Amino acid sequence: MTTTRQKPLSSLSGYGNRIAKGKFTLEGTDYKLAVNNGPNSLHGGVRGFDKVVWKSTPLTKSVSGGVGIQLTYLSPDGEEGYPGNLTVKATWTLTDDNALKLEYTAQTDSATVINLTAHPYFNLNGAGNGTVLNHIVYLNADRYTPTDATAIPTGEISSVAGTPFDFRKPTAIGARIGANNQQIKFGSGYDHNFVLNHKEGDTEILAARVSSPTTRRILEVYTSEPGIQFYTGNFLNGKDIGHGGKAYPRRSAFCLEAQHYPDSPNHSDFPTTTLQPGDTYRSTTTYKFSTK
Repeated sequence: MTTTRQKPLSSLSGYGNRIAKGKFTLEGTDYKLAVNNGPNSLHGGVRGFDKVVWKSTPLTKSVSGGVGIQLTYLSPDGEEGYPGNLTVKATWTLTDDNALKLEYTAQTDSATVINLTAHPYFNLNGAGNGTVLNHIVYLNADRYTPTDATAIPTGEISSVAGTPFDFRKPTAIGARIGANNQQIKFGSGYDHNFVLNHKEGDTEILAARVSSPTTRRILEVYTSEPGIQFYTGNFLNGKDIGHGGKAYPRRSAFCLEAQHYPDSPNHSDFPTTTLQPGDTYRSTTTYKFSTK
């Protein structure tokens, strides 16, 4: 499962998504990160949170109901270029109503940036059962953040209306994935952050709903995060092995990564990812499963 640090089939990242050219400035100090995705830093760098050893504690009955695991990790000051000793707690719970609930908290002893996210891949037709192009997607987003050719937001926040990015009415992934659209070409399909329709006072909202007409399985994503990255496995090539030893070729899975917007430290008008000493970072995302 998965914020910015590299993405395997399932991972937890420390700073999810990309930071342009691996650079940002915080409180007058410049920081340099590992560049591991073209000219940019992706998912926290070379050794992201998915590649470190966490302390784990099983939860036989969590406060959310169900069973799960609590993971804790201390990311030392300077790890992968990020400032501050960052203490992270991740609680993953399989609830009694067929949901996987991901709860994150973090604290730091020095100002830093953080954008924890989960990066699971899904194919509601079943692992190894073809592409996800027939999956029907609803996204609770009127706007999205267009990118440059390296997947870094331009700073615009654009309406989805009249574009291939309008999933406000349930639409098949494959319906417009080949559209003659510059943003689609940049991502080789969908690999974009959508601005969720949060209202004042909202905590978790329904961010996305995906269904398979073949199996009638449904995935709903609820989150406290302001954005969600919709990725359609455009760069999978069969080398990654998933559940049951099945290979994942191109577009054989999709991701819905609840997050703050990519490259937020370099865009002052984006929701901030800065965490100060004495404050607690909190993020909750729930993946709920059902059948029609």
